[in-house]
Amino acid sequence: MAQTMRRRRPRLAQALVDQFRHKIENGDLPAGAKLPTEPQLEAQFSVSRTVVREAIAELRSAGLVTPVQGKGMFVSEDLPHTGIILTPIEIQSIPQTLEMLEFRIAIETEAAAVAAYRRSAKQEDAIRNANQEMERLIEADAPTVDADLAFHMAISEATNNRYFPDALKQFGQRSIPRGQFPTLPSATDRQYLLGVLNEHQVIVDAIADQDPEAARQAMRDHLIGSQKRYRRLSR
Repeated sequence: MAQTMRRRRPRLAQALVDQFRHKIENGDLPAGAKLPTEPQLEAQFSVSRTVVREAIAELRSAGLVTPVQGKGMFVSEDLPHTGIILTPIEIQSIPQTLEMLEFRIAIETEAAAVAAYRRSAKQEDAIRNANQEMERLIEADAPTVDADLAFHMAISEATNNRYFPDALKQFGQRSIPRGQFPTLPSATDRQYLLGVLNEHQVIVDAIADQDPEAARQAMRDHLIGSQKRYRRLSR
């Protein structure tokens, strides 16, 4: 039993670290943002105080958070250098990528809402299967750009309005930004890709529940997360 607990605790702490690292890298927790208190984190993630403290210690060690006496824990103002070096072609691609994401936010948030109330059972299965295929590829450490695109195309097809898939087809693989930036660590990072998969699952669930507002918001959150990442690159 003791051995089981020793094995389990690091996994729980690491999961917490991965979530906060993802939020910090995405800009969801910007520099200077205050982290929840230890009791709040315990309740939010259903973990023990020991797990919370191990995770916070790991984040501090990585230079991602800093304690302020009497106030709590904050995202570091001077975040560690990521070491990302883009190629000239990738740098030139950033403005077009931001424009493309801006357009996709306008189109795909509404496509998700329309798909939520108009999709057939067969189309819902196609959306779910595309996300499951992406999960399989992540587990196999295989490229996921095509599967990611297939997921978004399946949603556009489920609107039963040909203009939605036509708009997405104009971009092709370019609609999945990480495919244009192979130098980025997130292009192949398993934890990052699992985060994308989880965002997809929220969209899948909203469409399955025939909840247009939830589907619209889930897709918007998903795409705005990408937009934030590439805006940071442009700076």
